[in-house]
Amino acid sequence: MASAPDDRHYDGVPILFLIVGLPGAGKTRLARELAAEYRALRLTPDEWMIPLFGESEGDGRRDVLEGRLLWLALEAATLGTSVVLDFGFWSRDERTAVRAIASEHGVAARVNYLPIDRETQIARISERFNRAPETTFAMTAADLDAFASTFEVPTLDELNDGPLDGPPTGGSWRAWAATRWPSFPAR
Repeated sequence: MASAPDDRHYDGVPILFLIVGLPGAGKTRLARELAAEYRALRLTPDEWMIPLFGESEGDGRRDVLEGRLLWLALEAATLGTSVVLDFGFWSRDERTAVRAIASEHGVAARVNYLPIDRETQIARISERFNRAPETTFAMTAADLDAFASTFEVPTLDELNDGPLDGPPTGGSWRAWAATRWPSFPAR
């Protein structure tokens, strides 16, 4: 008797869902939906930063936290659990590194991009801060401009699981990731 396909996986392989977008785009909403649909572990750094450090960035502690969450995601995925990474992944290098490392571990990675226009973004951020200021971060228009200036929109290749570029430093993507996220193991 054939068993039903496991909807937690892609072709029998656990999935790392990379949630990509700027603040207010709906990343956490999508992350929750995917976690419920795929019975996946959801890792959202914003939900850890305020309880642990009382702020969004915490003098580089966010990068350290993200590195450990990424390590945890790979551990869970290699054990068969899909994981939703609600990080934002603003740079192509970040997305490519995670996709490449996932592939090395026999794990699928899917880029999920949520575009947002500025007017909607401002309205959502304002509403979210007014509704629950203890769970979010204040952001000014200047902050949003700075964020948008560094954000790299995913390419069609990224969105369609296309070929991976080599790391910008010439080494491995894992070594690049260990530099980007200091607590992520280089091996």
